[in-house]
Amino acid sequence: MRIVRNLALVAGVAVVANGASAQQKTTGPVAVYWMSAATQTGFGLPGAGGGTPSAGAIMRMMMGGGGGGANKSLTLQLGSSQTNPAPAADHLPPQGLGAGPDLPLLTPKITPSAPVERGPEIPREYQKPRGRMLIFWGCGEHAKPGQPVVIDFATLTAGNPAAAMAAFKGIDVRAMNPPSAYGNKTYGDWPNARSKTQVPSNGSLVGQHTIRGNYSPEISFTLDEDQDFLGGLNLTTNAKAPGGWVNLGWNLVGNAQAYLASAVGGNGETVVLWSSSETQAAGFAMPEYLSNGDIGRLVANKTLMGPATRACAVPREVLDAMPQGLVQMVAYGGEANFVYPPKPANPKAVWNQAWAVKVRYRSATGGLLGMAMPSMEEGGGGRAGSSGAGNNPGQPPRKPKASDILKGLGGLPFPR
Repeated sequence: MRIVRNLALVAGVAVVANGASAQQKTTGPVAVYWMSAATQTGFGLPGAGGGTPSAGAIMRMMMGGGGGGANKSLTLQLGSSQTNPAPAADHLPPQGLGAGPDLPLLTPKITPSAPVERGPEIPREYQKPRGRMLIFWGCGEHAKPGQPVVIDFATLTAGNPAAAMAAFKGIDVRAMNPPSAYGNKTYGDWPNARSKTQVPSNGSLVGQHTIRGNYSPEISFTLDEDQDFLGGLNLTTNAKAPGGWVNLGWNLVGNAQAYLASAVGGNGETVVLWSSSETQAAGFAMPEYLSNGDIGRLVANKTLMGPATRACAVPREVLDAMPQGLVQMVAYGGEANFVYPPKPANPKAVWNQAWAVKVRYRSATGGLLGMAMPSMEEGGGGRAGSSGAGNNPGQPPRKPKASDILKGLGGLPFPR
């Protein structure tokens, strides 16, 4: 596994605040560099590395995932405690990345935000929210006792608001704080307004990476084959069973350490959420990336599915509550960490860290819940196993238009 290999090969990979190094004095790092490597098939959901799916994206997904294999993307973030009046930095990637010989890390210009002018306030009696949210969790043909948790927006603050808000809890993870323009004296990132080169589907991270800038020490490290982008994640099964639940199946992604599935749907003023977690979680805030420690803990308590899991059933009650819905799956690949210079062997020596690098990985896919791809390619309409309602008896079911599919998703909580 990647974490084992890193600990064996990179002397600087260590969690500084552990018992063995409690007496080791450290300074720095002067520069912190994060690389976030994502692989995407199908389409992504808001809050999970993707945006609202367009009609074109849905149709590409229905016809096999969108032409040309998985999409790869890379986010580069450099933060430093040093400054320069004209900050400049570049990432020199291996040729195999295919995104060009030089990725400029642009320092954004921060301008103070203009004051917000407030218009006339609407009287409180006209602000009463409407609708409700149904929250399900766990794999199985049927929802477990005590589900769903129902949140009525109109009465959210009545009775016991703390208990109501507790139902919104997402996945219990430690926040990951990458470098930022607000958290570091000097900051640069890519892609940016100057350079938006796309990483091709066959792009690779394997090889030497060098980061040179006038506000940070030079950074140089090498990624091995098992530290490349994760492979594509694909739903091999996404069919509604005769009993009313949906059987999800997927390919195992090499170097993936955990999986998480979620679904969101709506019907009028009702929003329905489901996640594969065996512990209660609202499922609308799937973490984009997870640390190695969080992955191990969440697999152990069954919030995440383990690396050998390749199937999960979405309960019938979820499908009954949301006739149309979208499913999202994420494979988490953990992270690779590098620190330079390596930790001194003498525990009394001060560890003056010049730079620290974190490379984190994920692979995701998304689609229409219960929509089997073969039936779509053969001209079938609606969910797998549906009768093709709306067609004349005796006539072959027509291929659904993108507008037909989107019409049933009007209740989803997507930004307009």
